[in-house]
Amino acid sequence: MKKGIIGIVVVAVLAIWAYSGYNGLVEKDEAVANKWAAVEADYQRRADLIPNLVATVKGYAEHESSTLQGVTEARTKATSVQLNVEDLTEENLKAYQQAQSEVSSALGRLIAVAESYPDLKANENFRDLQVQLEGTENRISVSRKEFNNAVQTYNVAVRRFPANLLASLFGFDRKAAFSADEGAEKAPTVEF
Repeated sequence: MKKGIIGIVVVAVLAIWAYSGYNGLVEKDEAVANKWAAVEADYQRRADLIPNLVATVKGYAEHESSTLQGVTEARTKATSVQLNVEDLTEENLKAYQQAQSEVSSALGRLIAVAESYPDLKANENFRDLQVQLEGTENRISVSRKEFNNAVQTYNVAVRRFPANLLASLFGFDRKAAFSADEGAEKAPTVEF
């Protein structure tokens, strides 16, 4: 009789542990999905600003067509790279990050071109778009950081014993996080 009660208690404890452990992993997985959705929304907001920005610049700097085309092509490429939260592998996230970096680079060139056109810089619509773009870049930075924090919490949970047993049993795999862009470790050289 005692052995039966002990067996029931052990099974009950294991069931409670499995239940709470599984639900904890689901909660962390959903947090990653939520933060990923925020990252995607911020990148989409930036992509939505680009056509208006390009149209505004085009009116003032028509002979800068290669720069404008570069921005448009980078936007098209970035919006075509779709990444589902279930597919957050290092390779997939790197491709997504590369496409977004190309947009950032192209936008940087576009803003640099705008510096050569005082009338464009004075245009209220352009200034508003530039402020919105700067705000969006800040949002992207914050949402990427929050996403990375959620991924770190999730990855620690799926690797920590004994939760790693449940994680492997139920298919909770590690997820990739954003990393710094290549060359970001070097400070830019400023010469006067």
